Amino acid sequence: MSRTFPHQHSPGAQVSRRGLLRTAGGLTAALATGAGATALGGSTAVAAPAPFTHPGMLHAYGELNRAKVRVAAGDEPWLSGWNRLTANSHAASTWTPRPQATVVRGGSGENYGILYNDIHAAYQNALRWKIAGTTAHGDTARDILNAWSATLTTVTGNADRFLAAGIYGYQFANAAELMRGYTGFDLGRFKAMMLDVFYPLNHQFLTRHNDACITNYWANWDLCTMNSVLAIAILCDDAAKYDQAVNYFKNGAGNGSLAHAVPFLYDAQGLAQWQESGRDQGHTMMGMGQMGAFCEMAWSQGEDLYGYDNNRFLKAAQYVARYNLGQDVPFTTYTWGTGQNCAQQSQTVISSSGRGQVRPVWDILHHHYARRRGLSVPYITAMAESVRPEGGGGDYGTNSGGFDQLGFGTLMYAK
Repeated sequence: MSRTFPHQHSPGAQVSRRGLLRTAGGLTAALATGAGATALGGSTAVAAPAPFTHPGMLHAYGELNRAKVRVAAGDEPWLSGWNRLTANSHAASTWTPRPQATVVRGGSGENYGILYNDIHAAYQNALRWKIAGTTAHGDTARDILNAWSATLTTVTGNADRFLAAGIYGYQFANAAELMRGYTGFDLGRFKAMMLDVFYPLNHQFLTRHNDACITNYWANWDLCTMNSVLAIAILCDDAAKYDQAVNYFKNGAGNGSLAHAVPFLYDAQGLAQWQESGRDQGHTMMGMGQMGAFCEMAWSQGEDLYGYDNNRFLKAAQYVARYNLGQDVPFTTYTWGTGQNCAQQSQTVISSSGRGQVRPVWDILHHHYARRRGLSVPYITAMAESVRPEGGGGDYGTNSGGFDQLGFGTLMYAK
């Protein structure tokens, strides 16, 4: 399936890209993921590997080429987005990595800020190389990635280690995807790091949720983990992991799956309540960025999750944007189980904490729904316009929240 074709199947009719591209005479998904084999005519048949598109995560070839051409021509808003990138200290070719053998998030000995600063430096230098062709920036991105893959063996800490493995896992993989094929980049060793250090924590969280009640953790915990699994799958051409991530988005038991992340629909208003809306708006907008990244990576592989379940995510993004623009939205009491015994808690009103916070999560949504699909999304569009041009890590403070998104949506997604 080409990513350039619109995907307008009903939820019940949607078939994953992995399924569509398998060609071994109707073999099931289980065969392609190594779960079994089917005997045809007395012999064991093996499903042909489904090809992945590269580059094929947050930025496919079309987005990268458009940014390159538009920036070279000095066109807006790409030029403003480019200037935001080049002004960021993380995008400097003089950046020196500080790889650690052990990264800790949560508890004593925390040092994870070193990791996320280096990841964003790798990503931003990779963008500068892709768009302007400057070898110095390509070399810097490569050297950061190589330094970490030669050093990192452990991500640990309290429960927050799962956040680190998720957020930084998918971000790291995206930087590596941009550098695929670059001279001197040890992609094999980097893949091994992603598979051996990040993925086991991702898988453990999605299957066990730190031994807590399935609803204990907010949507973002699942979403960043799902993003890491999906990005690692694409980086490593791993159909089984791709299916694991996409199937969880559609059917998962935790709060990152679409129906749980968007629990209440207000179809008459074209809105839907986000799972963290009663918590605070900073994490709610983080969710827009996390689910937007997931949908964009799948889109680059030819699968439309943006529109899955009758545009359920669109309605949630409209809801979050409308409220953070200062307007009222409906709210349904949200009740969930916490801890290990699923003790119930409830939120009866939407939270105004962090209302109007600026995060670089809106241009990716605006340009998909309004430009690719030609849909009317006035609240998303207004939010995108209010924060444009989007920056990235280092532009939104020094703490971890300022590095939750890779950013630069104005530069990369404008059409």
